[in-house]
Amino acid sequence: MGALQLAQDRDRLFYWGAGVVTLLFTCRLLLDYLGKWKALKPIPGVSPCYPLLGNALLFERKGEGNGHFFKQIVHNLEEFRNLPLLKLWIGPLPFVILYHPDAVEVVLNSSKHIEKSFPYKFLHPWLGTGLLTSTGDKWRSRRKMITPTFHFTILADFLEVMNEQANILVDKLEKHVDKEPFDCFLDITLCALDIICETAMGKNVGAQNNRDSEYVRALYKMSDLIHHRQKSPWLWSNLMYPMFQEGREHTRSLKILHSFTDNVIAEKVCEIKNHTQQKDDFDDNCEQSGPKKRRAFLDMLLNTTDNEGKKLSYMDIREEVDTFMFEGHDTTAAAMNWVIYLLGCHPEAQKKVHRELDEVFGNSDRPVTMDDVKKLRYLECVVKEALRLFPSVPFFARTTSEDCHIRGFKIPKAMEVIVVPYVLHREPEIFPDPEEFRPERFFPENSKGRHPYAYVPFSAGPRNCIGAFAVVPTTERMNLNGDFRSLWLITAAEHFLLVSHISIVITFSFFPWASPESTLHPLYCFPPYWDVVHM
Repeated sequence: MGALQLAQDRDRLFYWGAGVVTLLFTCRLLLDYLGKWKALKPIPGVSPCYPLLGNALLFERKGEGNGHFFKQIVHNLEEFRNLPLLKLWIGPLPFVILYHPDAVEVVLNSSKHIEKSFPYKFLHPWLGTGLLTSTGDKWRSRRKMITPTFHFTILADFLEVMNEQANILVDKLEKHVDKEPFDCFLDITLCALDIICETAMGKNVGAQNNRDSEYVRALYKMSDLIHHRQKSPWLWSNLMYPMFQEGREHTRSLKILHSFTDNVIAEKVCEIKNHTQQKDDFDDNCEQSGPKKRRAFLDMLLNTTDNEGKKLSYMDIREEVDTFMFEGHDTTAAAMNWVIYLLGCHPEAQKKVHRELDEVFGNSDRPVTMDDVKKLRYLECVVKEALRLFPSVPFFARTTSEDCHIRGFKIPKAMEVIVVPYVLHREPEIFPDPEEFRPERFFPENSKGRHPYAYVPFSAGPRNCIGAFAVVPTTERMNLNGDFRSLWLITAAEHFLLVSHISIVITFSFFPWASPESTLHPLYCFPPYWDVVHM
């Protein structure tokens, strides 16, 4: 009897304890919420705003999903463009939104506000804590080690791969000449994926010819799963996630992705060990009797050292290769598709690009070289203008590491700050008639004196996209070689024209914690119907 009473008392004590802990935790959250509400009160915000609900009731929740949600946010920012910044409460979570160059500069130019938000932890199972997801001293050390590998010379090394894959794309596009309009988005995305995979790992997955390959399916499946998990609080628990169907699919996809990367790294390490002239293989300045060995990002990682001569560990290398794959293909594919769409909508710009290509290549169908790309100044402006109108990452976020002040408003420490290039790039005082497509905006004489933070398609400051220098020339190269020059040269330049059909669907996925280095979040997913017709 005494034992039974003791057990009952123990259970009662446990429930009381659990109740007290829950109450204290709730009070802590409530006090934290009230503290943020008070701290952010001076900052202008959208009305109506209710306790705990925030601005949630302001946004329509039917019909168009995340795309409509983002559209409403953009509408609010345009309505309050005269304000230096804007406060937005999504339920109990506050965000400070920046869309003016001087305000954006305060955060992006700081070496302190480089912290990532907690939803980045959902990338850790796949990417670990590499350049994208790491922070603090590890990020600084890793960035310092890897930065030297990202230079224009690497583009020359990758050029042969781009030419080969672009030729495959051209062969596929040729089949649509004089036929019904078609959705070119997937074809171009798979081309970008093939290029990124071969330049990252030195492995050709053949996505263009086999879009059903196990690795390609796992790559896109994993991206979709992470997308959904980030915006679904009930999936956040690592303990509960494997109990859901999505969690089990996540485990399967992760195994495929890591196994593929592990095998490629093992093959590359074995190849290096068996090579008697390792230094000659990787020395840019050496003389070789035969053709230069094609290098991949993985080759460079295996030979990267820090100031003390230490190399990256196996796990470090896998993290960076997976990150390169994850980040690399969507940004380039999105940029290429928007360039094609905009040129289809603006035949006068298309003709200028065509004339420039004729001046550089004439009637030759030779491979593209670095010198060719440097001469294509108007095409470069076209790509930059496309990225102004439709940045591959239309918004991204930072977490403030300390209090900061923007135009007299105090932004408290640990606040989520969202930078919205999609709106920033439409500042009328800097880009007159901002909705119009004008590549001439980026002529040197027209860019002179422009605010350095008025155009940030790849973020800016200490934690900008490490591969930003390559996106514009890479997009140029893939467009001129894969989409325009080759197509025209194969079929006689003056007889064909791209026509964009305006039946286009643009979908935005809203993730406030998006990163300037990641293409997982704000994703333009659209089919630009491209009709290749006789003039």
